[in-house]
Amino acid sequence: MIDDDTPLEPFKRAMTATMRALAEDEELDVTFGAGAPAARGNRLRVPLPVLGSSAAEINTLRGVGDQMALNLRHHDQSTHARYAPPGGPAQEMFQWIEDARVAAIGSLRMEGVAQNLDARLESQCQQAAFDTITAETEAPLSVAVGLLVRQELTGRALPPSAENVVRFWRDHVQTHAGETIRMLKSSIGDQAQFATMCRSIIADLGLAADLEEPPEGDSNQDDVETVDESQDSDSDYSPEDVALDDESMGEENAEGDASMVEMDADMDMDEAGAETNPDEAPLPQPDESGRIAKDINYVAYSEGFDETVRAEDLCDAEEMMRLRQVLDQQLVSLQHTTSKLANRLQRRLMAKQNRTWEFDLEEGVLDAARLTQVVIDPVNPLAFKQEKEMKFRDTVVTLLIDSSGSMRGRSITIAAMCADILGRTLERCSVHVEILGFTTRAWRGGQSREKWINDGKPSNPGRLNDLRHIIYKAADDTWGRTRRNIGLMMREELLKENIDGEALIWAHNRMVTRTEDRKILMVISDGLPVDNSTLLVNPSNYLEQHLKYAIEMIENRSPVQLVAVGIGHDVTHHYKRAVTITDAEQLGGAMTEQLAALFDEHP
Repeated sequence: MIDDDTPLEPFKRAMTATMRALAEDEELDVTFGAGAPAARGNRLRVPLPVLGSSAAEINTLRGVGDQMALNLRHHDQSTHARYAPPGGPAQEMFQWIEDARVAAIGSLRMEGVAQNLDARLESQCQQAAFDTITAETEAPLSVAVGLLVRQELTGRALPPSAENVVRFWRDHVQTHAGETIRMLKSSIGDQAQFATMCRSIIADLGLAADLEEPPEGDSNQDDVETVDESQDSDSDYSPEDVALDDESMGEENAEGDASMVEMDADMDMDEAGAETNPDEAPLPQPDESGRIAKDINYVAYSEGFDETVRAEDLCDAEEMMRLRQVLDQQLVSLQHTTSKLANRLQRRLMAKQNRTWEFDLEEGVLDAARLTQVVIDPVNPLAFKQEKEMKFRDTVVTLLIDSSGSMRGRSITIAAMCADILGRTLERCSVHVEILGFTTRAWRGGQSREKWINDGKPSNPGRLNDLRHIIYKAADDTWGRTRRNIGLMMREELLKENIDGEALIWAHNRMVTRTEDRKILMVISDGLPVDNSTLLVNPSNYLEQHLKYAIEMIENRSPVQLVAVGIGHDVTHHYKRAVTITDAEQLGGAMTEQLAALFDEHP
């Protein structure tokens, strides 16, 4: 029998042997296949190169494998979770610095590994569009700090795209944290000591408010687990994090600690001003049309630069077609899965639309379930059933998709697949579908931040970035006319930062005024809101608190049914109804069951 993959077998054997050596695990299970890299325990899946790949592409794939193996050997997730900040820019910075430590260990020992990791870093930075940054406001500080630490630890020059981020922040970081960064090399092999110094760097750069004291030893295991859960839910802010170690941890902890974290979330709401009795909570009521206003404790410094725009206005027709083709290529490998999902979901929904049964009737079709009773009591008149048409409640579904930078790569691809599959399927079932996206117009603040600077930087300014809300498909648009718009999600330069609370209220207010009997809002995201320009000059939980407010208002004071889909992250500690998926293959069961349950007459 001829093996069609024979030309790639030497590469696969060599890469597997290298990864086992780096991980110091001869039992390491390495597989190759299409799609994004993934890790679960000592089972790793890495992308398989195509025949004819360039040397740079091959080195990038080797770098992916090297980083995954080094993570297994030198990164302890429990230690990381113990010291990591609970969220926001501080956590993002902490993750980048820890990634730099692990990469430095491999780079200092082996030149070949160093070259592979450099190739991987360059590819990641290009995917994140860091090579196109032209202003400080577009360069994330957290990324720059991690890259500067990596350069200091390895002594190697950064790849061009990485250097393009660092150049805007080098002087600032060296002035405020340069001495501590230079001391990091002495603790590169001690993750706990390294993490402690990393927290000092975060404090030196003005993010001390985001830090919490790490738990002491094992004396309070509950606190350790709670921090671990928080880390799992937020650790993917970094656009370069493709190894998915944190995601596998998230899957393991999704059930065990969800109730604890949900309790903590409720406590945060109490501290924000909610009363014990929800009927007496000082939350504003929706207006006569059911629309929700922003929290009185949340403000935007300026709304004059925000925009709500249709997808076709952000891209010319030729580019839109190319992006749609990119998405179609991703869907090819899942054609069987998507067709199976579409057919299953359509059967479930159409069954609810078409008919139901009335039981305990005096005439009609004999109810087989009552046959025993008929034999025992032949004169019982209530042993029949009758099929009847059931009026299906007119329905609209809104898909609200996180279009932020942390969704780059695998996550936004999965989200686009969700939109494509559900859009097509629900329209077949005569369900109106609206597909929306949310991001910002700039990195680290746009014209709003510039206005704030020109006004003298008043304290507690509120949201300091310009919103961009995108309409990929309006509820009354046909799928055929807007199908190609979904491809715009694959445009990487579109993905910037995410302010979830305002986006949630925007999507809710669009649909709540519609005439359909049932309204379902499905949020697809990969974690908590992040906007560095806002979080650096406001309380560290400013955006998260407003997201909690929006969720509370919709879940408890609105006829709209809310469900969340976490892409690689457990979001159940914020949303009452939520599922988590880590790969497109999981779309079938999760999405079908959630939507089918929502379409029940009495969910």
